[in-house]
Amino acid sequence: HKQCLLTLFMTMSSIMYYQKEYFLTGDERNLRPMILKDIADEIGMDVSTVSRVANSKYVDTPYGTKLIKEFFSESMTNSDGEEVSTREIKKILETVIGEESKRKPLTDQKLAELLKEKGYPIARRTVAKYREQLDIPVARLRKEI
Repeated sequence: HKQCLLTLFMTMSSIMYYQKEYFLTGDERNLRPMILKDIADEIGMDVSTVSRVANSKYVDTPYGTKLIKEFFSESMTNSDGEEVSTREIKKILETVIGEESKRKPLTDQKLAELLKEKGYPIARRTVAKYREQLDIPVARLRKEI
């Protein structure tokens, strides 16, 4: 029992350190891409151990109670069955498009390049898919003179 609590404590401490920006701001866009292996390597435990902890435990944060697995971005799903990383990327996509020059809107290719710079290497066609899911038209239709 003591070992379980220690594992949970080490896992959560490591996640908080890794996701420090999120815990300081509460902004999900500050969640870094993080996989189970990152934390397992950090605390010297097996990936399956971290997975077991992440899948079954909740943590009370200043931004609400979260399932620990929500801080990971590999095939970890939220209540809608969407990958956490997908939700994150869509938020960033919305923000970037919201801040673009309306005279020269960004193409899907340019958006893909910007996301890659931010640490989210996704294909242009994936950007197009997410943009459509967000009901955001293509660049030429977002153009304002």
